[in-house]
Amino acid sequence: MKALILAAGEGTRLRPLTSNIPKPLLTLAGRPYLAHLVQALRDAGVKEQVILVGWKANRVKEFFGDGRQMGVDLSYLEQKERLGTANAIGVAEDVMDGDFVCVNGDVVMSPEAVAEMVSAFERDRVPFMGAVEVPDPHRFGVVKQDGEKLVSIIEKPSRPPSNLINGGFFGLGTEVFEHIRNTERSPRGEYEFTDTLNMMASRTDVLVRRIRGEWMDVGYPWELLRANEFLMGRLERDIGGEVEEGAVLKGAVVVEEGALVRSGSYIEGPAYISNGCDIGPNCYIRPFTCLGEGVRVGSSVEVKNSIVMRGTHIPHHNYVGDSVIGERCNFGAGTKVANLRFDDRTVRVTANGRTMSTGRRKLGVVMGDDVKTGINAMIEPGTVIWERSVIGMGARARGSIGPSSRFF
Repeated sequence: MKALILAAGEGTRLRPLTSNIPKPLLTLAGRPYLAHLVQALRDAGVKEQVILVGWKANRVKEFFGDGRQMGVDLSYLEQKERLGTANAIGVAEDVMDGDFVCVNGDVVMSPEAVAEMVSAFERDRVPFMGAVEVPDPHRFGVVKQDGEKLVSIIEKPSRPPSNLINGGFFGLGTEVFEHIRNTERSPRGEYEFTDTLNMMASRTDVLVRRIRGEWMDVGYPWELLRANEFLMGRLERDIGGEVEEGAVLKGAVVVEEGALVRSGSYIEGPAYISNGCDIGPNCYIRPFTCLGEGVRVGSSVEVKNSIVMRGTHIPHHNYVGDSVIGERCNFGAGTKVANLRFDDRTVRVTANGRTMSTGRRKLGVVMGDDVKTGINAMIEPGTVIWERSVIGMGARARGSIGPSSRFF
C-alpha cells in the first residue's frame, strides 16, 4: 500500500515562520514537522510514500531525498496551481495504482493512531475518512454520519450537527479519481475534497473511523508549541554529544552528536539539543525546549517550553519562555521575553490583520528569521516579529512588527 502526503500549501497562517521555510521543514521535537508523519507511516508498514509538494518544493526534496535514510521509498509530485484539495489528490492519479492512504501533511497524531488507521484499511479495503472529536468544531469540516457511514461533511457550519470533524486522514481506492474529475469548483473557486467525499458518500459506502488519542491540526504559530509538547513527551534519553563535568541533565534529554553542553548547564527533560548546539556555561533549559542545529544558548540564559530554530543565538542574560523563534536570530544581552499577562487572561495575538485569542495562558514571542534584538530589549506576551526586523536597545516590542522593521 502507498501513502500520499499532502504538503503543497504555503502555510500562510504560520507566517512569519513560513516566510522563508516551507511548513514541512519547521522544527518540532528535534526534527522537521513532516519527518514525524513519514516515520509514523513507515512504522505502520507503509514504506512507499509520495509527497505532494508546492511552495519551495526543492527545499523539501533536498532535505528528504529518496527517503532511504528514513527507511522509506519517497517520490514527489508537484501541484503547480493551488486549485484545492481535490485537485491536489487528483495530481496523484497516474501514480496510485491501487488502494492508498492520504494524509494532510499538517496533521499531528500519535504513531499508534496512524497504525490503527492503516491496519483497519488493509483489513477491510473500504474507503474511509478519519474523524476526530473537538470541543469547538465551528472552524472545521463537521461530519454527519449514519451509524459508521458518512452522510456528508459540512464546512464551518453555524450550527454543527456534531463535534466530529474531518481529521485529514483517508483510505481511498482508485475510483476516487473519477469522483474528483466530476467535482465542480466551490464558490471560492477551488476543487474541494469535501465535495468529492460528499459525492462518494451519496453513491457508495464511505466509513467514518475515529482517530483515537492525540490529534492536532497546526494552523497558527502558537499551535506548534502544543504539537511540540506532545511529540517531545515521547522522547527517550539519548546522549550522543559532549557533556562537560558539572552539567546536570535530568530526564528525557537528547543531546545529538556534535553538540556541546558546557559545565554548569542545567537541563530538564524532555529537551532536545541538536547537532552543532553550544550550550552554557551556567544556563537553565527547562522542559519542552527544542533547540535546532547550531543554536547557541549562553551564560545566565533561561529557555523554557520553546522552539528555537537553526542558527539562532541567545548568548547571555536572556529569558525566553513559551516562544517560537525562527532561524539565525540574535538576542542582545539582557533581552527578555515576557510570556504571562498581568491580568492572567489568555494571550491575544495580531495575525492576518486581526486580533485573536490563542487560547494559551502563557505565550511569549513568535519571531521570524534573521531578527536581531539590542541590549535590554523587552518583548511583551503575544508579540509577533516578522523576518529581518531589528528591536533596538531598551525597546519595548508589542503587537505585530512587520518585515524588515526598525523598532526603537
